[in-house]
Amino acid sequence: MSRRCSRAGCPGGAVATLTYVYVDSTAVLGPLAARNEPHGYDLCQQHAQNLSAPRGWEVIRLEASADAQPDVDDLLALADAVREIGFSYDQPAAGGPPEGSPRERRSGIVELGRRGHLTVLADPDA
Repeated sequence: MSRRCSRAGCPGGAVATLTYVYVDSTAVLGPLAARNEPHGYDLCQQHAQNLSAPRGWEVIRLEASADAQPDVDDLLALADAVREIGFSYDQPAAGGPPEGSPRERRSGIVELGRRGHLTVLADPDA
């Protein structure tokens, strides 16, 4: 099913996605996102072309490139990088800290907790 423009009352099909970076007072208008995001606004061609931002805000328009699809080499490189980072952490030793207490990893990043396959990390240098 195709997505519709987020503007109230507009029946047009979405061709672009608008997101805001509030910290930088910036509106970013780019190609239609792969899926509907809660903090993005899908716009039809007319509303995307006529977009304006409040005074003091900057609008960045990103053009869709013809070869926007990542190639297999890019995806494999990304997967390898994620795997490498995942393997670089020290494994918890037997008899390590009790469940629920923070565990420090070799890089200085502290593991605060786990839920299923997700891990909450804190970087003390940030």
